[in-house]
Amino acid sequence: MSPDSLPPPETAAPEQQALMPEVVDHVAVARLYGEPLFAMPQDLYIPPDALEVFLEAFEGPLDLLLYLIRKQNFNILDIPMAGVTRQYLSYVDEIRNRNLELAAEYLLMAAMLIEIKSRMLLPPKKVAEGQEPEDPRAELVRRLLEYEQMKLAAARLTEVPQFGRDFLRAQVYIEQSLQPRFPEVHVVELQQAWADILKRAKLVQHHKISREELSVREHMSIVLKKLQGQRFVEFEALFSPEQGAPVLVVTFIALLELAKETLIEITQAEAFAPIYVRLAYTPA
Repeated sequence: MSPDSLPPPETAAPEQQALMPEVVDHVAVARLYGEPLFAMPQDLYIPPDALEVFLEAFEGPLDLLLYLIRKQNFNILDIPMAGVTRQYLSYVDEIRNRNLELAAEYLLMAAMLIEIKSRMLLPPKKVAEGQEPEDPRAELVRRLLEYEQMKLAAARLTEVPQFGRDFLRAQVYIEQSLQPRFPEVHVVELQQAWADILKRAKLVQHHKISREELSVREHMSIVLKKLQGQRFVEFEALFSPEQGAPVLVVTFIALLELAKETLIEITQAEAFAPIYVRLAYTPA
């Protein structure tokens, strides 16, 4: 039910008019069991831990200390202990008020930082000539560098595809018996298979194609012999269809060669008239 559908204050029940604040639009601030609530209850109790926001999450004291150093762009080989210790203690005081068990290991690091800071305030110990005095921060720097290397290596390992997170392994189970099972073949099936093989064998046949060599010069001599002693010979009489198409083609080419060499004459009286062939010379 929307606020616009609520009854106006004049027509509402007395108990509803008591709950409505003296506002113009009567917009509900919340709903309780489906009923509109126009004012916050005076006896509402909110636990202190009902809402808690974590701006940064650290995995331990070294992680927090490394974060503070990198955030301020400090040189890790020359840590300003005063500033880092101050920021570290302020964070530790905050988590002590919320979770004392979690703050135990952070308190141990805080004690170490205070010790290093106090040692830096004292005069350095005397050492042999040519040697530099020991830096109280050396052990802390070594631990921080080792921790940073391990943290970067862990980040690189996390980027590597992992089984179960980035990919899954496909598995296929195939049931196999120990003894091979051969199919049962009947005699009729063998006969049918043998008949199919013989049928396919008959389809495969070898054909040998031989080429007949025909000479144009030879057929030119044959045509000249047919024309000798004849005044005219019909064009069709020079061809023998029973000899086959190759001989007919070679004979026609022989006629063309003889006409080209002016050894024969091919004449025709008129269109569609018979064609005659005769020798163009007189044989000796």
